Amino acid sequence: MPTSTPPADHALLQDRARDHLLLHFTRHGTAFADPRGASERELLVLERGEGPYVFDTRGRRYVDALSSLYCAQLGYSHGEEFSAAIAGQLATLPFNTNWGTAHPAAIELAHQLAERTPGDLDHVFLTNGGSESVEAMWKIAREHFRAIGQPRRTKAIARDIAYHGVTLGALSFTGVPGYKEGFGTPPIDVTHVSNTNAFRGRRPDEDDATWCARLLQEVRDAVAAAGPDEVAVIIAEPVQNAGGCLVPPPGYWAGLRGIADEHGILLVADSVICGFGRLGSWLGIEHEGVVPDMVTTAKGITSAYLPGGAVFVRDHVAASLSAPTTGPLRHGITFGGHPAGAAAALKNIEIFEREGILPHVRALEGHLAGAMGRLLELPLVGDVRGAGFFRAAELVGRDGVRLDQAQRDELLRGFLPGRLLEAGLIARADDRGDAVVQIAPPLIADAALLDEIVDRLGEVLADAGEHLRRFDDRRGGVVAGAPLEATKD
Repeated sequence: MPTSTPPADHALLQDRARDHLLLHFTRHGTAFADPRGASERELLVLERGEGPYVFDTRGRRYVDALSSLYCAQLGYSHGEEFSAAIAGQLATLPFNTNWGTAHPAAIELAHQLAERTPGDLDHVFLTNGGSESVEAMWKIAREHFRAIGQPRRTKAIARDIAYHGVTLGALSFTGVPGYKEGFGTPPIDVTHVSNTNAFRGRRPDEDDATWCARLLQEVRDAVAAAGPDEVAVIIAEPVQNAGGCLVPPPGYWAGLRGIADEHGILLVADSVICGFGRLGSWLGIEHEGVVPDMVTTAKGITSAYLPGGAVFVRDHVAASLSAPTTGPLRHGITFGGHPAGAAAALKNIEIFEREGILPHVRALEGHLAGAMGRLLELPLVGDVRGAGFFRAAELVGRDGVRLDQAQRDELLRGFLPGRLLEAGLIARADDRGDAVVQIAPPLIADAALLDEIVDRLGEVLADAGEHLRRFDDRRGGVVAGAPLEATKD
C-alpha cells in the first residue's frame, strides 16, 4: 500500500495527545498506547488527505469510507479552491455577526441555499454544526408557537435510538438512553416512538404497507397521549443513522406530514447527515415528496472545510417571527454564519454543481447497494441497508441471533477497529442499536472505489466472523440471545 515518509514527530504527537487532549465520544482509558509499552494500541492521528484517502502520522494510507464522520463530501482534493475562497473573505471582512446586522457572504449563502430547497423552505438560520442546528430549530419552533398564541406546545415526538445531538436541548430528542444517563432530567418533554428498522421491527406477517400503518398509528397514539395541542414538533431523520442506516417504508413521511397537519404540529427533518448529497439530493428528503416545516443541516454544508450548519424554515413559520406584534427571535450564535464559513459553503455549492455530485450519487447508489448485498453471503452479516452513499451491514451471531454484550465488546470495541485500519479502511463499528458496521464514502467515489471499499469490508467481516466463532468456542459454545425471528417485535 503506498505510503509517505513518516514524520519524525509521530511519537511526540502520541505523547502530547495522551497527556493533554480530551477526545470526543472516546474511552480515554483505552484510546492511547500504554507509555510503559504494555499495549500496542495507538491513537489514529491523521495529518493529510488526498482525494478519498487520508494519511496518518506514520505515513499509512486509508480509504476514508466514512467521509470523516459523514462530513467530507468532496474528499480532500479541493483545498486550494477552498483556501482561496476563505482567504479572499478573510482579507475583505474577517468577521461580523448576524445579530441585527449581516454580511454579503451570509446573505448570498441564504439565497443560494433557498434556491435549491423544495417548496417554500426559503428562510435560513445559520449555525456552526448539527447540535446547534437542532437547538436552534427547537427555539424557533417555540418562538413560532408563542407568536401565534399557542405557548402550551412544549412537547415533541422523536424516535428510538435516533441521534439528534448532545447539547442538553438536542439530547432531549436523542433516543439513545446511554447518552442521557447522569445528565439530569431532559429540558424538553419528548416521547420516543419506534424507528424504521425493517430487519428487527417489521413482523414476519407484515408487508411494507401494514408495517408503515402500524408505525404511523404509534405516532398518532403518542401525539394523543402527549396532548395534540401540546406537541410542537415531530422530528426524524430521512434515513436514521444510529441503529444503522434505517430506511423508512414507502408512505412513512407522507403519513408523518398528514399527522402533523392534522394537529398543527411542525414536521422537522433532521438532515445533518443525510443532507448535501449523502442521499443524492440537497436535503436528503426530496425523494419523499413532502416538504417539512423545518430542516436541520450541518456536516456536508461546507464538506467540512470549515464548520457550518443551517436550519431551513418554511414561509409560514418565518412569517410568524416577522409579525408586527412579535418580539425579537431570542436565539443567536456568535459565530453562526461566520463570513469565512459562509464563503466555504458557497464554494461547496459551486463545486457540487460544477462536478455533478448529486447526479453522480444517484447514478451509483444502485451499484453500491448491489456490492453491499454480496456481504449477505457472510455468516456474520444478517442484513444490509441504507440509501445513497450511506450504508450499513448488521452483524449477527450463530443462527442469526442478536449479538450479546460480550460479543459486541469483543467485535466492535476489540477486533474490528484495529482490523479495519489494518485493511486500510476507515469505517464505523457501532452498537447504539443493534451491532452494525457503516460506510459513507466521499461523494466523489467512482464505481471502482466503491467496489474496493466493499471488498475490503468483506475481508474484514469474514475475519471477524472467524474471530467471533473462536471467541464463542472459548466461552464453551454458549451464545446469548434469541433466534432472529423471535427478536422481530
